[in-house]
Formats: sequence, structure tokens, C-alpha cells
Amino acid sequence: MFRELLSVFRDSKPLQAISADFAEMLRETYDITVHAGQIFFGDAAAPGELSYIYSQDVRVNKLERKIRKAVVAHLSFPENTKNVPFCLALMSLVKDVERIGDYAKNLGEVRDFFTGSLPDDERVAEVREIRSSVEEAFSVTPEIIAEAQHERAMAVIRHGKNVARRCDGLVVAIARSPYDAATTAALVLGTRYYKRINGHVLNVLSSVVMPLHKLDYFDEDAVLKQE
Repeated sequence: MFRELLSVFRDSKPLQAISADFAEMLRETYDITVHAGQIFFGDAAAPGELSYIYSQDVRVNKLERKIRKAVVAHLSFPENTKNVPFCLALMSLVKDVERIGDYAKNLGEVRDFFTGSLPDDERVAEVREIRSSVEEAFSVTPEIIAEAQHERAMAVIRHGKNVARRCDGLVVAIARSPYDAATTAALVLGTRYYKRINGHVLNVLSSVVMPLHKLDYFDEDAVLKQE
């Protein structure tokens, strides 16, 4: 489906501009996600980092509204009705990207109530591994989308589904740990936010491998048989 979408973008100047704004949304939300991780794990985040995230999130929201408005304007011309399926796909994708910004912002906000150091143990180490996996998957997503790389998208989706399962198991392990209430809450929230960011990244990648009516869903048989 996305190969056809790309051809439409490249043949239509109005849609080229919309595509550029979507690419900018991906860049901005990746940046927010990385900064939020630095705040959450206390990786020497500079003062004002959360304010920076808020300002970037506002920009992402404005880009979403700009894209929606441009799509509606584009489809108001009868000769552009052939592009309806692709515009519908884009409307779905921009919502996923906007939600990534929200969850990343929430991740950084955990430090509003948890100001201590995270434990140096295997559970926190696994959260760090999940962070790395999510950031890596997100970092390659713009290129996969831009070039409609089907096989690469499938590989990232398969890995991402494993990350989601790890998140579910880790939440249980954290809940059963001897941590104090604040540490438990911080780690559970961090894990869940990374799971949701991961999920929305996979939703975006689904546009490369799934037809329009199955965006945000995956053919389990196709995913599993290639594992």
C-alpha cells in the first residue's frame, strides 16, 4: 500500500508538502522520545529539558493540525478524489505519531514525582534494553517509510512485538519486587510508556506491510512464520 502512497506523493506537489510535514513529525517525536529517556534515566539531562519537550510537543500538535487541514483542502477538489485512500492512511498515521509525542512527554514527567536514583539491578537493566530497542526501531522508521522497505519493516515489527511481550513480563516482575512505592510506580510507568511508544511506531510501520483497512494491525501468520 505504501509504495502506491509514495507514488502519489511524488506526483502531486500539494501532497509532497504534506509528506514533508509528516517526515518532520517523525523527526520531532523521535527527538522528544530520546530526550524523555534521558530525563527518565537521569542521563545528565540539562535543566529545562522537560520544557524543551513541551515546546516540541506543541510543534508536533501544530504539524498534525496542519496536515489534517491540508488533506481536507486537497480532497475538496473533485479531481483529487482518487487520492482518498492514501489521504485516509496519512490521517491515521499522523495520529499515531502525535500519540508518540504524548507518551514520550509522559515518560519525562515521571521525574516530577520520582527524584531519586533508579536501582542498579537486572529489572532496571531490562528497562534500559527496552529503551534502546524502541529508540533504535524509531530511528530507522523514517527511512523505512520513505523507501517503503517491506522486508525491513517486517523485521522491525517482529522485533517490536517481542519488545511488547518483554514489557508485559517486566511489569509483573516489577510489581512483585521489593521496591518502595515510588520506585515501583516509576518503573511500571516507564515500562508501559515505552510499550505504548513502541506500539505506535509499529502502527506507523504497518503502513508499509498492510493494506489500508488493516493499518495498526498485523498479519500474525506472516509475522510469525518469518521469525
